[in-house]
Amino acid sequence: MDLLFKNITIVTMDDEEFVIENGYLGIQGEKIVYLSKEKPNIQANREIDGKGKVIMPGLINCHTHIPMSILRGYADDYELQDWLFNHIFKAEAKMDDKCVELGALLTVAEMVSTGTTSITDMYINGPVVAEVIKNTGIRANICNGNFCFTEKYDHLEDKGYRQFMEIVEKYHNYSNGRIKIDVGIHGEYTSTPEFWTFWAKKAKEYNLNMHLHLSETELEHENCKKKYGKTPTEILIDHGVFDTQANLAHCVWLEEKDMKLIVEKNASVCHNPVSNLKLASGIADTNKMMEMGVNVCLGTDGVASNNTHDLFEELKLSAILAKGKTLCAKTLPAKEALKLATINGAKSQNRDNIGMVKIGYDADLIMVDFSNISHTPVYDVVSSLVYNTIGRDVLLTMVQGKILYENGKFTTIDIEKVKEEINSYVIPKLKG
Repeated sequence: MDLLFKNITIVTMDDEEFVIENGYLGIQGEKIVYLSKEKPNIQANREIDGKGKVIMPGLINCHTHIPMSILRGYADDYELQDWLFNHIFKAEAKMDDKCVELGALLTVAEMVSTGTTSITDMYINGPVVAEVIKNTGIRANICNGNFCFTEKYDHLEDKGYRQFMEIVEKYHNYSNGRIKIDVGIHGEYTSTPEFWTFWAKKAKEYNLNMHLHLSETELEHENCKKKYGKTPTEILIDHGVFDTQANLAHCVWLEEKDMKLIVEKNASVCHNPVSNLKLASGIADTNKMMEMGVNVCLGTDGVASNNTHDLFEELKLSAILAKGKTLCAKTLPAKEALKLATINGAKSQNRDNIGMVKIGYDADLIMVDFSNISHTPVYDVVSSLVYNTIGRDVLLTMVQGKILYENGKFTTIDIEKVKEEINSYVIPKLKG
């Protein structure tokens, strides 16, 4: 056995035994191989004493734009349409491959240091992002956020298509599936019917997940109805966009008929509460979605509209917003809320080997400090994870049994070099 956590509280996310007190968790290679209240008979190469600590599945962030960390605070206090078209798109036009790489590195460092082990990312320059994911060791579903502002779509003239083909051939299922490639459509309002049909066919051809923004703002939702006589959900379904596993970001303005269609299509909704509030887009009715059977997961969005990648913050806010929406404190209790960032996220990514602490699952795990002031006292471990914990409480993060972050140190990222190059190269370029 390579590594043994001992005397530690284990939150398994398995209803059969959700929490194990003073337990033992063993790792061999990429897998969880031992889980018990009893000490194993075999010796481990390394042991970690877990007194005052909690180990749990790594958090799964199902909607990100990781290079956008270099735009943290770049255009605060604007509504989405103004923010995107008049500020963000103009800044992104100045970004080269080095900017994308540095932004992605900075984000991965922030994510692994705050408890995220798997992401669903959409951005430009997919090959650059994929290489960062490969080298840093985090788990990811990756896609380009493809656009089309002309009625006629010629994929052979599209840089996004060429990049898609490159990353599918080079990175899909890399490292025993640690990296998966998705098809990305930025959104209904940034593309056209011919474009949707083309990319829906590509998703089916390669059996890939689909990732897109959906009904994020009232303006987007209502303009689609005026233009096509249908909601974004309806018109995209008509063009085959939900024919493979779909991960739908935001969904703030879904109608009940949309929710029914999403359930029928076995799609997932990624709730981004901080970003939706900051951009004044609204509050998604996740209560109704979950009541109707929608798989709801969590995302941070990009930090240009957040401004952190702390998924524990999203977790707490999602639970509190759900209660505020119903005026019932029993709505979305802590145990169910925690599933949004673990089990439900794994389902959204179409992965069956993460999201739980279970023998045979990949060792995507985080260890959280429960000995600090903000976790004193602890009456309920799961409640404390949802309502007390912040990303800075994370002490250790591993993916496929490899430690990426431990006690403030990164094993795959030179964070000081990344910060220096962002200050010396990226900021002057974006300001120029």
